Amino acid sequence: MARQRRQHTLEFKQEAVQLVLQRGLTPAQVGRDLNIDRSLIRAWVEKSKVGQLVESPNPPAAAPGLEEEVRRLRRENAILREEREILKKAAAFFAKEIR
Repeated sequence: MARQRRQHTLEFKQEAVQLVLQRGLTPAQVGRDLNIDRSLIRAWVEKSKVGQLVESPNPPAAAPGLEEEVRRLRRENAILREEREILKKAAAFFAKEIR
């Protein structure tokens, strides 16, 4: 049984490169976290440094309904962020009153 190669989006590659360049993680650490070989991360970093990190010629096809799920999750994420901010402000308010 032949293994199918995974294809990664340009955004995914750029985020992996940022983890190495901006956060100071090693390619091995990023590779372990993303379940990708460290040599691939290293190659992306090198290509990024010379400005050759580009979109793959055959981008993966989006699954049906995936875009709608992404929109729904983004809305949900925005609501959760707002709720978190409200809770942080409330906690700070009550912490002041206790003192």
